[in-house]
Amino acid sequence: MSIRRAGTLIAIRELHGIAEFEQVSELFDGIWHFDPDSRPITVELMRAMSHAGNYVAGAYDDAGRLVGASVGFFGAGNTLHSHITGAAGGHGIGFELKLHQRRWALERGIDRITWTYDPLVRRNAHFNLAKLGARPEEYLPSFYGVMTDAINQGSDSDRVLASWSLSAPHVAALVRGEPGRRPLPADAAIVLADEDGRPVTRDSDAATLLVALPEDIEALRVADPGAAKAWRLAVREVLGGLLVEGGVVTAFHDKAFYVVERPSLGTASSSDRV
Repeated sequence: MSIRRAGTLIAIRELHGIAEFEQVSELFDGIWHFDPDSRPITVELMRAMSHAGNYVAGAYDDAGRLVGASVGFFGAGNTLHSHITGAAGGHGIGFELKLHQRRWALERGIDRITWTYDPLVRRNAHFNLAKLGARPEEYLPSFYGVMTDAINQGSDSDRVLASWSLSAPHVAALVRGEPGRRPLPADAAIVLADEDGRPVTRDSDAATLLVALPEDIEALRVADPGAAKAWRLAVREVLGGLLVEGGVVTAFHDKAFYVVERPSLGTASSSDRV
């Protein structure tokens, strides 16, 4: 499969050879600067996963350089779990990799893809919810333990499990390039606010709640580790608490707020990377 992005022809295909997996490992290390002993995927494991029929794909530019890759494995309940996806530079490569992954899954009768991501990173939340139409299902505190890569070093690895219903009408519309924004209810209330770079919680009985994220958590971890930790704990308490209570995240508003629909009275509570 080939697509053109920003004047560059990008070819995406499945990978099967050791040399290809070595390129993927180098690409991921260039993005995250993993500690040698804490890489989330190895060349040998990619080889085994690919041979067993799992998803390992790479995106190449028109000069033959690997510029993106994604690795996923089959999960319970007719699901593909996307373990790690990374792209060097922009040009929409990450989006095209996810579309390739979606087509691959649908061709095999798989109707759902899941993955984890750091709920504090605005651009990831916007990409996952607003561009792809995935929906957070579960908040996972310190899912991978304390991180050691250069981007997340020393941070608790809280993650949200995102679920992508591949044939859902809103997902199909986004894939076709149709706008997915919808107006907020007039009575939507902020329950976690950003005030001068610090998280502030508020009480509200509104049915639609907004949970803010810091503008740039990665820069904040360097400039003010205390504030970054405060955001981690606040989002864990507010967003995580709402999900445990049965709240449903329906959107990511204005590239800054999770939109959470509170369960109606009498509804049973539930709580359904990198």
